[in-house]
Amino acid sequence: MNRQIVRLTYVALILVGVLVAMTTYWQTWAAAGLADRQDNAVKRVAEFSIDRGLILSGAPRRQLARNRKEVVGGKTLFFRRYPYGRLAANLVGYSTIGRARTGLERSLNDYLTASNEHLLTFVDAALNELQGKPVQGNDVVLNLDLDAQKVAAKQLGTTCGAVVALDPRTGRLLVMASSPSFDPNVVESSFQAISRVTADCRPASPLLNRASAGLFVPGSTFKVITASAALESKKFTPTSSFYDPGYCVEYGKQVHNFADQNGPEVFGTISLADGLVHSVNSVYCNIGKALGAKRILETAKRFGFYTRPPLETPADERLPSGLYQGGNLYYPHRDSDVDPGRMAFGQERMLVTPLQMAMVAGAIGNDGRLMEPHAVDRIVAPNGHVVLRQQPVLIRQAVSKSTANAVAEMMRQVVLRGTGTAAQIPGYSVGGKTGTGETGIPNANTTWFIAFAGKDPTKPPQVAIAVVLQNQAGVGGTTAAPIARAVMEALLRSASNP
Repeated sequence: MNRQIVRLTYVALILVGVLVAMTTYWQTWAAAGLADRQDNAVKRVAEFSIDRGLILSGAPRRQLARNRKEVVGGKTLFFRRYPYGRLAANLVGYSTIGRARTGLERSLNDYLTASNEHLLTFVDAALNELQGKPVQGNDVVLNLDLDAQKVAAKQLGTTCGAVVALDPRTGRLLVMASSPSFDPNVVESSFQAISRVTADCRPASPLLNRASAGLFVPGSTFKVITASAALESKKFTPTSSFYDPGYCVEYGKQVHNFADQNGPEVFGTISLADGLVHSVNSVYCNIGKALGAKRILETAKRFGFYTRPPLETPADERLPSGLYQGGNLYYPHRDSDVDPGRMAFGQERMLVTPLQMAMVAGAIGNDGRLMEPHAVDRIVAPNGHVVLRQQPVLIRQAVSKSTANAVAEMMRQVVLRGTGTAAQIPGYSVGGKTGTGETGIPNANTTWFIAFAGKDPTKPPQVAIAVVLQNQAGVGGTTAAPIARAVMEALLRSASNP
């Protein structure tokens, strides 16, 4: 072997050894001190010498986050740009020197800066260092359907609210829209511009991802969980009969059906199934009294309540759903600690996120199987190798297949002849549930629609969705259901024309 080649090989090995030692030192020993505070300026500035990876949408493939190269003081630095501005800002987040990071930019920072513990990433970064080239980060490819995301943003407009859509079969996050949103391009240069964002609620809170960290009264969408608990208990069936005088009696007081006309509706003798179809509060109030609060809450836990929903975003940007007291998650010790009647139709102290309610709708449509939501499809190294590919993960069987199918059929009837007819999509099977959470302020309801949709009702649906709107004078069937329909139509079109 040529002596010069051997010598060059030894030199290269020594350099790699030194690089490994230095990397180990900085990542293992020095990193703890440097990373104590996220706003450590030295570390953040150093990371801006890295050619940060792209963040890309799913279909159509577009750059949601990319770099702008600048030479500052003789050094090449890379600053973030967001070509679609507000469109997916709450999910993607931002990465800046002065204001650190949020969203996926924060939680996936290691991948985007090639500092994750993957052999391919390490080798690529080491070779770039040896050659004097900027380190290149890994690209993140999302499941986000950009066309449907645009529809959701347009439908929300200046209304405070959110839309979350999933593929209930796999957990793929297809849409996550929060309104109002913000322009991440101005975070570094003009942060005050974000504080001037206005919407139809106060505070507008554009930096809040209402889709995963907004807590809202669920109203009658929670009846889906109560119906599931009733069937799982074996004390009730879809044909169980109730008498509705327009109210139920709870603690000696009348709890009325929702008064969306001239007064509370009165249905007389009605089944459990039709109680869901027409969203009859008294039916579910009486179910709550019969089952007790804790039995319903245990079913809610099966759907993911009382735990932070899984997603790749930072943990503090996702909140658990459940009963809240004094701003904290609350689980009763005794049934008597909670008003079971009001809780059963989504009032009391129940607060939920749109992400959680999309998971509920998806599990009902998917034979009771609760899938783990994931925004990321794959992470790709600069050389094209796939560093990580997300696979569907089953969290648990939330309820039995028979219970899920029975509730799913009730939800289809809601759309066919009940409170959710505005969500009908010709040629598709749609099941849904309306919700109108009363806030105690006139004309300031929190309105909902949760749903699933697919071509074949005998198979798991292709889409599950949750829509929430704040400060509404109307009800969920007239305000939120049309938005759900528009977004589902966009997703179903995309699925039929891949």
